Amino acid sequence: MSGPERCRLRDLGVGVGVLPTGPLNAITDVPGVRVGHCTVSWGGPELPYGSGPARTGVTAIFPHGDDIWHERVVAGAFVANGVGEVIGISAIREWGLIETPMLLSNSQSAGAAYDATTRWMMERDPRVGIDDALMPVVGECDDGFLNDLRGMHVKEEHVREALECATAGPVAEGCVGAGTGMTCFEFKSGIGTSSRVVTAHGLPFTVGVLALTNFGVRHRFMVDGVPVGREIADLMPLDNRDGSCIVVLATDAPLSARQCERLAKRCALGLAVTGSYASDGSGEIMVAFSTAHRVPRENAELLRLTSVANDQMDELFEATVDATAESVVNSMCAARTTVGRNAHVAHALPLDRLVTIMRKYGREARSPDWA
Repeated sequence: MSGPERCRLRDLGVGVGVLPTGPLNAITDVPGVRVGHCTVSWGGPELPYGSGPARTGVTAIFPHGDDIWHERVVAGAFVANGVGEVIGISAIREWGLIETPMLLSNSQSAGAAYDATTRWMMERDPRVGIDDALMPVVGECDDGFLNDLRGMHVKEEHVREALECATAGPVAEGCVGAGTGMTCFEFKSGIGTSSRVVTAHGLPFTVGVLALTNFGVRHRFMVDGVPVGREIADLMPLDNRDGSCIVVLATDAPLSARQCERLAKRCALGLAVTGSYASDGSGEIMVAFSTAHRVPRENAELLRLTSVANDQMDELFEATVDATAESVVNSMCAARTTVGRNAHVAHALPLDRLVTIMRKYGREARSPDWA
């Protein structure tokens, strides 16, 4: 990986929408949420298929830092286009709950992430696999433009590292974890995150989004309504593989599973704001969860779960669209030019040209303070 120092969209004086962000402008602004990465990047383009290079990794998202197996959270999901996979989505839709961390990786490593997470959780609770079967939630995107998929380079130790290093602090973006080999709008991309603070029933809540971005054609790329992709017609890759995007949304607003699904749908609108049209070969899948309630595995008493009223959800919807769109752009602003399989090159979004283009269209933008 190469290129100048990178930054986030707001370091360029550009934001998406008018709602305020959380302190970190990240999914971890939602109390309890933790994120961990393991980056797997080695080898040069001269290696034969099956031997490298590796341009991949694993990202883990925890709804909270306690025993998620016995203290599940309410969740929902939505699929804009289904040529992709989130293992465990059928259980989310049926129960409206998540009971494991959510793992992200490349298409051919989803099984490895599932197996390793199962073993990791069994080590921590002897009842896992006895009282009930464990079904980890694992999302995937195709990083085969840069990564040697045939090498199956994500191993159990990489999944464990992502799980064990998960923290509630700032979230690394760009070419890290599951995003190491991803591209978006024919630029290098990866992991991006953003958050918004909203009000419902007079109370403050936070919406946080993390996106694994791997979709889009250049001419449709938009930043805050500006057609950036049309303005940068060079720095194109040799080809553009249909990819995917997995969006994970967290909020501390009390919601029902149905309301979580409604937020997941708005994540798709956030992708559309940046230029996605959910192409035929793209898997664009969104999972949303609320941390407001912890649902025990066994319930002798009636469950009493409160939720935001539907007519109080407008700011939550707006926040979801804006945080998703900004997460996509952050994944590109932070990513660096990367050379991978067969000497394929994914160029970084040129930040100096982005600033110039935003100014051309009447937006305030600046070079980062450290430039």
